[in-house]
Formats: sequence, structure tokens, C-alpha cells
Amino acid sequence: MDGRTEPPALSRRHSAGAESARGLLFTVLGEFVLPTGGSAWTAAFIEVFARLGVEEKAIRQALARTAADGWIGAERVGRRTRWHLTKAGDRLLTEGTERIYAFASSQPDWDGRWLLVLARPQESDRAARHLLRTRLGWAGFGSPAPGVWVSTHAERQHEVEHVLHQAGVAGSQVFIAEHGSGELPDLTAQSWDLPAIARQYEQFLAGFSSPAVGDPLVRLTELVHAWRRFPAIDPGLPAELLPAGWTGAKAADLFATRHADWSHQAVRHWRELNGDQELSPAGAA
Repeated sequence: MDGRTEPPALSRRHSAGAESARGLLFTVLGEFVLPTGGSAWTAAFIEVFARLGVEEKAIRQALARTAADGWIGAERVGRRTRWHLTKAGDRLLTEGTERIYAFASSQPDWDGRWLLVLARPQESDRAARHLLRTRLGWAGFGSPAPGVWVSTHAERQHEVEHVLHQAGVAGSQVFIAEHGSGELPDLTAQSWDLPAIARQYEQFLAGFSSPAVGDPLVRLTELVHAWRRFPAIDPGLPAELLPAGWTGAKAADLFATRHADWSHQAVRHWRELNGDQELSPAGAA
């Protein structure tokens, strides 16, 4: 890093439209809606997203699409609309936030065992290939060769078997294995792009180096949204497999510190936005 403070990547993507707004919506749902009763007014979403630079049309589209997928539901109260998490949405966000908050970038007390998966969907089955790639990546897997997936998290065997069942990959195999011979640094380099992950950690550290909060609701949303991508791209390898000077642990410490510092005020502001006070015509759903 050259000493300049680069803004978080999120700040440069706010105006990307409905798809970007939908990803940001899941951050807000998990960070604010889930722990504060599971529901919120349309006006609260519009206000927060306006502060983030997202147009009202984009957030309304994101709410509608998320409802169509079954993660949230809507209730009309006079002229207003109140959104609530469905059971599926509550479960999804609970599991996701637990993984995000617990993620520490490196795996302590590794016993040397590997989880090895042999699974190769049909080339024509794009849905299965996408599901396998995203869900196994979320579980900490890398692919050193086509149809081969490896992870140091042997305890995630049942999670992997569930993913394989969902993907419907015929003939898949799962093994618990120990390393026999060969250079482990070569295997990790083939399986994961650690330099690229390190660069993203450096950007995160630069973007959130200042403790200045400004608007705590916006800043916390940006912090969590920027951090939540790391469990999906960082396999959480044990220290002995990581390059010297790995920045992931430092980034995890910074995330925990900033989250603790900003969370109380941010949640208080969110609760105020969802109070029972009368909404102005501009804020009506």
C-alpha cells in the first residue's frame, strides 16, 4: 500500500442498479432487520439506501425480487408497507451472519486432514456448476484440477454432501484424506489465488483504517458489506499453508473492532427509522 486511504469498493458501486442494491439489501437485512425483530418499513430502507447513494427505484426493485424469491414478505398497513423475514429468510440470514462474524481468515489447530471432493457436473448443466462453484467456495474449497475440490475443513463433510445433493451431481465422491507427498505450497497455489485475496484484504484495511464514523448506519453497512465477501473467497487455511505476512488476520481484527465501535449507534438509528412516528408523504410506501 502507498499510504493513501482508498474508499471501500462498495462506495464506488452504489449506483450500479438493482443487482447491486439487492446484494446491499441482504447486508441490511442481516445486520439490522434480523436482530431487531425481523421486520422494517419501506421508508426505512429508502432512507438508508438514499444515504448510501442508491436510487429509490433500485431498492424497490430489490425488495420486490427478494420477496419473489421467498426471503421476505410484505404487509400493507394503511398507505405503508412493512416487510418481514420469512422462515427461509430468517434461516438463511442467521446461518450467513454466523459465518461472517465468526470468520477469522485462518484455521486454528488444523489436524492435517483434508476434505477431498470429486464432482464434475455436465458441461451443459450451468445451474449445477454455478451452485457447486459458489457453495463449495463458501465452504472453503479450492479446485486444483477440473472436477477436483479440496479443503482443510474436514468438519464440513455433511455441508458438502448437502451441496452435492442439491446440485444433483451424479457419481460424486467425498474423501477424508491426509497428504502423502508433493509440495503443499504448489497445491495451495493451484487451488486458490491467495495474492488476489491478499490485495482485497489490503483494500479493506485501507478503506476502514480511520475510526471516524460520520453516519454510523452508513458506515456499518459499508463495513459489513465489504467484509461479507471474504468467507466466500478466502478458504480460511491454517497458518502453515499461508504466505508470510498474511493480512487476513489483521483485517479480521479490524472488522471486529470497527463493528464493535459502530454497531450500537447504527442499530439505534435503524430503530428510530422504524419507529411508529407518522411518515411524510415522500416516505410513504
